[in-house]
Order: sequence, then structure tokens, then C-alpha cells
Amino acid sequence: MAVVVVLKANDVQWCFSQVKGAIDDDVAEADIISTVEFNHSGELLATGDKGGRVVIFQQEPECKSQPQCRGEYNVYSTFQSHEPEFDYLKSLEIEEKINKIRWLPQQNAAQFLLSTNDKTIKLWKISERDKRPEGYNLKEEDGRYRDFNTVTTLRVPVFRPMDLMVEASPRRVFANAHTYHINSISVNSDCETYLSADDLRINLWNLEITDRSFNIVDIKPANMEELTEVITAAEFHPNQCNTFVYSSSKGTIRLCDMRASALCDKHSKLFEEPEDPNNRSFFSEIISSISDVKFSHSGRYMMTRDYLSVKIWDLNMESRPVETYQVHEYLRSKLCSLYENDCIFDKFECCWNGNDSVVMTGSYNNFFRMFDRGYRQDVTLEASRENSKPRSVLKPRKVSTGGKRKKDEISVDSLDFNKKILHTAWHPMDNIIAVATTNNLYIFQEKLN
Repeated sequence: MAVVVVLKANDVQWCFSQVKGAIDDDVAEADIISTVEFNHSGELLATGDKGGRVVIFQQEPECKSQPQCRGEYNVYSTFQSHEPEFDYLKSLEIEEKINKIRWLPQQNAAQFLLSTNDKTIKLWKISERDKRPEGYNLKEEDGRYRDFNTVTTLRVPVFRPMDLMVEASPRRVFANAHTYHINSISVNSDCETYLSADDLRINLWNLEITDRSFNIVDIKPANMEELTEVITAAEFHPNQCNTFVYSSSKGTIRLCDMRASALCDKHSKLFEEPEDPNNRSFFSEIISSISDVKFSHSGRYMMTRDYLSVKIWDLNMESRPVETYQVHEYLRSKLCSLYENDCIFDKFECCWNGNDSVVMTGSYNNFFRMFDRGYRQDVTLEASRENSKPRSVLKPRKVSTGGKRKKDEISVDSLDFNKKILHTAWHPMDNIIAVATTNNLYIFQEKLN
């Protein structure tokens, strides 16, 4: 059993490890990273992009000459997961952009992952091959068939070593089940089923069956003019296979129990924080929309991210969150301009560290935030090429909201809203994090003495 040792946020010195991706200022749309995900051991790290590609990085074994340095992540496999399609019935283009990647727990030598675009989910098998069969009776080595009349002896084929080859092959394609854009997929703890959610419905799939799924949540009104909210994210509980949650654009989270009924339109619990009348404004509903929901590894808590804050909920208390962390409260006065440039609709994700003591989420100007739950401390760090010397320690950043600006602070008016960190991931056992900035993937790790 792995032991996770994590110090409080301010005690951990984060240092630069690697950056992946081109340095060019002119970024191709297809190269923009759209999802980041570690597998269950943390040995593999997958990214998906707007061009429909999946790139998997593998952690190298630790180098004995530098025991203080954990193994780096290098490209393990790259494959085209989705292609652009066209829905002829609705005259709509279906983008190839990868919305989500989810790893399945490893059962054998091969690895499996689910990837999805707006409409179609695919199950991929990633396997290694370092031997090839030789000595066929009916085939030449180049694959051509022999003349059967020339075969006079019987040979036993043998396996010969070859250069390692990593193959990615699609094992299942789950299609034609979503009318609206898929925003979430989540693998169940039973390792047999998974859910997929779009704006109005959640479907339950068996990993072995592609031609049918079960609709377990449907919030579509009979008259679409009466539509007041949409589903924004959904996730299965990490160890209770009957329980899942989904969040909405109104800032509510519903917990459902699949044992109660086949259609989970009636939730078991509703988590909602009463709105503070003092903060009521034109933008209140937009900024209260939840962009991500994640269960803690223990299953006791869940975390939600809205536009300005991260909230931690105890599953036993529905009335209000037990913890609230302001991510970039200094933007509250800028909501009007953020609405005009559409940044207010950005969907930030969030993640837990290995033992649920620290949470992380992204912000603008390529800043990302960490909140230590036990010590109630927080830190702002930046992913930039200026700090990309090997093992250089990241300096905490501060944003000045007015008055006299200190030397090491950055003014809120100087923030670059085109540079944003929407996707982050934390290694399940070590202090290693992956942060996506447009087309670059930064990997940081704890500085070890």
C-alpha cells in the first residue's frame, strides 16, 4: 500500500521539471490542450487536444545518479483519437476536440482509457510489443503467402526480440446516445460501467456493450422554452458504485442513488449554498455556474469550482460548504469586461492531491492556486517559460488590487486573460503536478533536498 506524505502548501517548495509543446507565440488551434489526466499509478500522463489527438507520457525510472530527482515524463504513445465529422441530419459539424480522458484501473499488462469528443466515446487499449513471431509455414517474413505446394516441412514459429512498439487500438466505440455535447465521463468503481453526461441527460454504459445505454438522468423539459438550467459536470463516487453526483449551471449539486429507481430524476441530496444578497448582481447566475465537481479520494468530501471560488462539501451536510476558497476575488470588479470578452464563461477544472489535504485549480495570467485545507493557507504560482530552468524553485506570486503596488506584485490591470490555466492534474501518490497552458504542458514537482 502506497503511503502519501504531503506537507502543507507553504512548506512544499515547487520546482520546475519539464515543459512540453512548441515555444511559438503563434499557436495552432489544433494544438490547444483540452484535458489532462494521470492514470491510477501516476506512471502515465495523458493529454487530449482540440485536434483530436491523445498524447501519453510515461515516467522514466528514477536516475540513480540523481536520487533527489524523480523520473521525467517522456512521450510514450501518440494517436489520433477522434476525427472531425458531420451530422447530415442536423447539418452540424462535430469537432474532433477531446473533451475528457478517463483511465480505467489496470487489470493486466495493457492500459485502457476512455476518450470523448462532443458526441462519441471511445475505449482505447494501449499495449506494448517487444517480440514478433517468425517462422510461419504458409507466410514469408514479408507477409506474402507461399505457394502451398512448396511447403515440404513443418516449422514451429518462434518469438524473436524486436524494438519496443507501443500500440493504441480502439476496442469499443460508444456512439449515437447524446443529442447534446458531452461534458463529462466517469468510470464506476465496479470497473464494469461508466457514465457520460451532456447538457440535459446522463447515460449509464456497460464497457462491453456499445449499442445501448441506460438513461439515468433527464432534465429536458417538455417545452424547451422552459429550460432554466443545464448539467455542467458529473462523477461517480470513488467507492460506492451506486452513487454519483452532477452539478448544474445554477450552482447546485445533486447526489443520486441508483438503487432508488432506474431513472434518477429525484435526487437523494441537494447541495446548495444560499446566495449572499449583498453580492447579488447581473452576473450572479453566470458566476455561480459550477464548471467542475470532484469527489475526494476518501469519498467523504466533494469539491466544486465556480467562476470565482472553490468549495469543499461534506456529503453529510447539504446546507452549505464546509470550506470556501477564493481563487481570484480581485476579478469581481472586472466582471463587466470579462463578460464582454467572454472570459466569464471559461470552465476551470480543479483537483485534489493524493491524500485530499491540498486542492489546486487554475486562474488567468497562467497562474494556478493551491489551498491547504488543514492549515488554511494558499499560494499562487505561475507557469511560464521565464521560470523554466531545471529544478528552479517557483516563487509565489501576488496580485495587487489597488493602492501602492509592491515590487514583486502584479497589478490586476496587467493580467493577461488570454493566458489561462483551465486544466490541471495531481499525481495520485507524489507531489508532481501537470498544468496545461494553451498548447504547453508544464510539469512541476516538489523540490527534494
